[in-house]
Amino acid sequence: MLALPDRAELAILVAPDSFKGSLTSVDVARAIAIGWSRARPLDSIALGPLADGGEGLLDAVAAAGGWDWLPAHAEDPLGRVIEGRFLKNGSRAVVELATASGLSRLTAHGADERDAMGASTFGTGQIVATAIGLGANEVVLGLGGSATNDGGSGLLRALGARFLDAAGEELPPGGGALGKLASVDLSALSPTLREVTLTIASDVTNPLTGDLGAAATYGPQKGASSAQVKELDANLGHYAEVLKAATGRDVANEPGSGAAGGTTCGLLAIDDAFASLRIRPGVDVVMELTDFDARLEGVDLVITGEGRIDEQTAFGKTALGVARRASAAGKACICFAGGVESVGADALATLGAVAFPVIEEPMTVAEAMAAGAAPLERAAERVARVFTLAR
Repeated sequence: MLALPDRAELAILVAPDSFKGSLTSVDVARAIAIGWSRARPLDSIALGPLADGGEGLLDAVAAAGGWDWLPAHAEDPLGRVIEGRFLKNGSRAVVELATASGLSRLTAHGADERDAMGASTFGTGQIVATAIGLGANEVVLGLGGSATNDGGSGLLRALGARFLDAAGEELPPGGGALGKLASVDLSALSPTLREVTLTIASDVTNPLTGDLGAAATYGPQKGASSAQVKELDANLGHYAEVLKAATGRDVANEPGSGAAGGTTCGLLAIDDAFASLRIRPGVDVVMELTDFDARLEGVDLVITGEGRIDEQTAFGKTALGVARRASAAGKACICFAGGVESVGADALATLGAVAFPVIEEPMTVAEAMAAGAAPLERAAERVARVFTLAR
């Protein structure tokens, strides 16, 4: 770990991701700050919660200040009307797919309404359309936590696309219907899209189909049986071929095209409808939206965190992104996680960052998730006391 300045009081930036299923990134940042302050009350602590583009994106960006929350009527994955929301700052908007099309919409409060065949991204498209209609021409769309496997067809439908069967009738929503797709009509896509720069914030690199595709990798957690996974995979492959016929774009094998049940594939296929469209790592996008680099300049220590430090950490999870920025800026960095595996800790160590587990005693993952913020507060307090002893 990089050396800290030789003074009693430290300036600290706390910039964690969420502990998914347990604490939001805002909750995590607050818990770390509370615990640290118990041991080192004179340290100056700034909170800068982050996200990887999935659930919690809006809360993390809003916490940085300067953004307005705006409502948007939308449909959930099963077509029920909900009150969605997004962030807007001038001509910029941030939309989180999970707000309308997230799995949490179907598994909240003990319910389990997962429907991998019928779930649709239409509601996300409605929110995007609302943001554009209110003057946003720079839109960030965070993918993650989706309940859907519809290839983004619902989202495109909300923007004016039509998905037709052999009789020229509109298909019902969801990936289960895509096997009957005969043609795609893009003539009614909103011309306003040509003025819009769309950034897809996603860390997923899966292709659309195959063993690593959207259905095989993520379908089961969305409620798909083995037979449905095979059907969805075939349907998404067919969908990509029909899109190719309509747009001339072959995007099924593009890295990340399988994100959010293939939503990225659908958007890539209509790339020409936008002023520009690009896919970027979620943590990099969120860092820019929250002015992370500017906030990094005036601190001595960066504290980050996420639910688990493991082999996936090395592939660009939030903790690694923070450690990279901290290392480049010559700042010391530590990371808290519910659990720490050596391969993940080693990846952070190459950047001078040190990982600390939160867990205090043997327990199941469910027990750890149910424990709330208290163990994280205690872990932060312990590490802060070590810092004091070392000085």
